[in-house]
Amino acid sequence: MSFFFITVKMRVQKILFRILSDSSFKVIQTFTAQKKMNETSPFKGKTGIKRIFNATQYSIDGFTAAFKNEAAFRQIVLINIILIPVSVSLDVSRAEHAVMIAVCLFALIVELFNSAIEAVVDRVSLDRHPLSKNAKDMGSAAQFVALAIIFLTWLIILWP
Repeated sequence: MSFFFITVKMRVQKILFRILSDSSFKVIQTFTAQKKMNETSPFKGKTGIKRIFNATQYSIDGFTAAFKNEAAFRQIVLINIILIPVSVSLDVSRAEHAVMIAVCLFALIVELFNSAIEAVVDRVSLDRHPLSKNAKDMGSAAQFVALAIIFLTWLIILWP
């Protein structure tokens, strides 16, 4: 009989040890994750109006970098310079006019994202890799869809 109780006691001790070990590990994981979440970038920390000024400067820097380094971005800007004034001269409703301008600006946004993806992929490695190719091709596909949206939107609005 005592052998039975000793065996049960040992099993209970093993189970409790496992529970406590797993719990302790989870507590440590949670603490570590919270610590990482509390760590911030040295570029963060600005608040209020200073943050707005910094964000504006970062945006200007982004536009400048895209315009200097990305021929595709310059081409989309040229398309916008042509199409937006053309849309003003057309006899369409205000809503149609707004949509025609919005799709043009949407293509500009997509090109900024595409350029950012390409820059990050090139920053990580200039080696050829299937995942790098996929990322760049998907960004290109997104830009293709944005240009198709421009074409189709203008076609639908201007079709007699």
